[in-house]
Amino acid sequence: RIERGAVNINEEVEIVGIRPTSKTVVTGIEMFNKQLDRGQAGDNAGLLIRGVKKEDVERGQVLAKPGSITPHTEFEAEVYILSKEEGGRHTPFFKGYKPQFYIRTTDVTGEVVLPEGTEMVMPGDTVKLKITLIAPVAMEEGMKFAIREGGRTVGAGVCTKILK
Repeated sequence: RIERGAVNINEEVEIVGIRPTSKTVVTGIEMFNKQLDRGQAGDNAGLLIRGVKKEDVERGQVLAKPGSITPHTEFEAEVYILSKEEGGRHTPFFKGYKPQFYIRTTDVTGEVVLPEGTEMVMPGDTVKLKITLIAPVAMEEGMKFAIREGGRTVGAGVCTKILK
C-alpha cells in the first residue's frame, strides 16, 4: 500500500528497515492487474523493482523516496495497556518485559524501560515507555503501533520521540 506521496516508473527508491538500507529502481507499477505509470497515496499497488530477489526483501520493510524515512531501534512512546475486560493482559508487567511490537506490517521483539520510579505497569494504564527493538524498523514520530503477546493485542501506542 502506498502510504503517502507518489511513485513513478524509473524512480529511485530505498528499501528501508530490518536489513541495511539499499537502493533500487521501480521498473513497473501494477494495480488490479493493470500496468500503471504512477502510483499514489492510498493505492494498493504492486511495484516491480530492479535487481532485487524475493529473498532479499521481507515483510515490514518499506520502499521510500531516498532519505525520506530512516530505520530506528530506540524510541519513546505513549502507550495504553489494554485491561483484562478489553482482551488485554490479566497481570501487570515489570522492567525487562519483551513483547512483540506490531509496526505497519511487521512484528519485532522489543524491550521496554519503565519510567523512573515506576515498578510495574497495570492493565488499563497509560504510560510513557522507552522501547528498544531487536531489529531496525522504518518509523517516525507520530507513528502508531500495537503491542502483542502470543498473537493477541495487549496494548496500543504512538511513537513520541526517536532516540536511535
